[in-house]
Amino acid sequence: MTQTAPTSPTSPASPTSAASASAPATRAPREPGRVHRAWFAAAVAFVTIIGAAAFASLPGLLIEPLHTEFDWSRGTIGFAVSVNLALYGLTAPFAAALMDRFGIRKVVAVALTVIAGGSLATVWMTAAWQLVLFWGVLVGLGSGSMALAFAATVTNRWFTARRGLVTGILTAAGASGQLIFLPLLSWLVEKHGWRPASVTVALAALAVVPFVWLLLRDHPADVGLAPYGGTYEPKPAPVPGAARRAVTVLFRAARTGPFWLLAGTFAICGASTNGLVRTHFTPAAHDHGMPVTAAAGLLAVIGVFDVLGTIASGWLTDRFEARRLLAVYYALRGVSLMFLPVLLAPSVHPPMVFFIVFYGLDWVATVPPTIALCREHYGQDGAVVFGWVLASHQVGAALVAFLGGVARDALGSYDLVWYAAGGLCAVAALMAMVIRRRTTGPAPAEPTTAAAA
Repeated sequence: MTQTAPTSPTSPASPTSAASASAPATRAPREPGRVHRAWFAAAVAFVTIIGAAAFASLPGLLIEPLHTEFDWSRGTIGFAVSVNLALYGLTAPFAAALMDRFGIRKVVAVALTVIAGGSLATVWMTAAWQLVLFWGVLVGLGSGSMALAFAATVTNRWFTARRGLVTGILTAAGASGQLIFLPLLSWLVEKHGWRPASVTVALAALAVVPFVWLLLRDHPADVGLAPYGGTYEPKPAPVPGAARRAVTVLFRAARTGPFWLLAGTFAICGASTNGLVRTHFTPAAHDHGMPVTAAAGLLAVIGVFDVLGTIASGWLTDRFEARRLLAVYYALRGVSLMFLPVLLAPSVHPPMVFFIVFYGLDWVATVPPTIALCREHYGQDGAVVFGWVLASHQVGAALVAFLGGVARDALGSYDLVWYAAGGLCAVAALMAMVIRRRTTGPAPAEPTTAAAA
């Protein structure tokens, strides 16, 4: 994978030299132990993302209980979920910049606390606007401040080698959390109602806050180490103006073609996963007579194969051209969605199991090659650019989460939504192949961002 050439810290013209002079004191360089500390940082990030994944497991389980208890339309509930997904995405680029400014630990700890507060507050809600505020706004802002932006930042700081593999592992953590929480939350919803499930989400988010604060370090230089597979560099000074930097990076990237192609493909990725399958698969299966717990169990199985597929995708991204991988992933996803309407039935049968396995392997396999392309084309700004690409992912997810509910209310079926999503995936496959391959190395960062790598 193409890497950014380091700027010499002794050069008078270097934009990082001034930043390094004002950087906080860090430990002197030392040799890594038998196991490099970067792998411990990845392990802490993995467990943290698992703990926070409970919030992503719940929306699809809430639609029917909230519709029954409050008589809210599926479109109304879908709107709250869409606000959550949109803010999740729109917060991500600012979160990446905030992590440069204040450190990973502080941003992630605050984000987890906000997720817990928003989820817990839903227990006392009585009106639809409260669902939008608590679950849509608070949980959306909190979840957007970590998740994939968190994974990308940890990977970029702690690893030079094996970045694709580590990205795949951390991305798979969300699927592992889904595997852990979906069966539990579906059982709670069916046996005890949706409120205990919301409390469980809040407690899971709070449980990992001490874990992050005590065990995670913001930068390898904090413990006197070089990144895994790289050379030692002093910790850069905090970068002021996080919001300004995020917007500046957006405007700079928006003048390039690869940004719009990556944003477009990732918007379709979000529409066909979080927006459609994660939000509407359970109620769609229930429409065909399948018990909610069985449908949730199938989503959990998707999580099992998601882990395998995403880690494999990270391994493949280290070895093959990322844009070709994306084209294959989107094409296969589109084909599988076209078959789903005829597979839904009251019971689980072998063709449905095949779909679950197939779709699970492809669920977020798109993330490692997308992050690799952001890094390849935008260099040290790659994490922030990926934050904006992730924003498009969540906007696509938000639109389908809302429109899927509206279509179900209007048509009495989700069939048209599945077919439309399959067609969009075919478009994404074509867009991925149009992305130019950068052969001269990643674009250098501007002086205002060079210290933030």
